[in-house]
Order: sequence, then structure tokens, then C-alpha cells
Amino acid sequence: MKRARLALLFVLMIAAPLAHAVQPDEVLRDPALEARARTLSAELRCMVCQNQSIDDSDAPLARDIRLLIRDRIAKGESNEAVRGFLVSRYGDFILLNPPFKPETLLLWAGAPLALILGALALWRAARRREEAAPALSPAEEARLAAIAEEGERG
Repeated sequence: MKRARLALLFVLMIAAPLAHAVQPDEVLRDPALEARARTLSAELRCMVCQNQSIDDSDAPLARDIRLLIRDRIAKGESNEAVRGFLVSRYGDFILLNPPFKPETLLLWAGAPLALILGALALWRAARRREEAAPALSPAEEARLAAIAEEGERG
């Protein structure tokens, strides 16, 4: 029974990203316009969830942005114009794949830099652990031998 529950949990975890948060009342009637809206929504980061696209997010802000995209597309704006409007409003961070430029260097370098710094910290900690303890003085060795003898007799 426990294995069945684990299997069900695994299936639900795998299927969760496939479920889009777009509500039926958001969908445009024209399939071509809706496809454009979905494409744009999949490229944009939810400013609340941050690791999800707005297409996948249930956050109210993501819904507002999805509706804004559909409204602008319905008014005849191009994908680039809609994307440009959102970038001007929220910055490059709203793009799941931001352009590489000086302003977005931290977005691009943040994760690799954190990985490198973490690996360096682990390496330094391991090196400290490997450092040998200082050798015992002759007096300490004699005392240790005496304690060991007492333990063997006792």
C-alpha cells in the first residue's frame, strides 16, 4: 500500500508542471491569438513564484499579466511589443531567458557563482579537517603510555 502511495505521489509530481494555470475565462476565441498568448506566457517569469512561467502560475499577478498579454494581442500588438512593454514595466527579470548584457550579468552569473563559492567553501572545510594534529611532545607520549598501561592492568 505504501508503494502505491509513493507511486501516485511520484506521478502527481511529474504531472504537476504539465497542468497550466490558464483559466477558461482567459482563453481567447481565436486559436492563433491564443497560441501567441501561450507562447509569450511560457517565456515570462512569474514575479511571485519566480521559478515558474506565468503560464504555469496560479498567482493573482500571473493571471493579471496573462490577461494583459491577451488584451494587447487582441488589440493587434506584436509579440515583441508586448514583451517590450512587460520588460519596461518589470525589467529583464520577467524573462525566463533574459538577454545577456551588463544589467543582467547577475541573473546569468548568480547560479554558477553560488555553485563555485559553495564548492570552494566545501573544499576549504575538507582541507581544514585533513590538517594533521600537532605531534605529541615526549612528556605527552610518556603520559599517554602510562594511561594505556593503567587501562591494561585495570
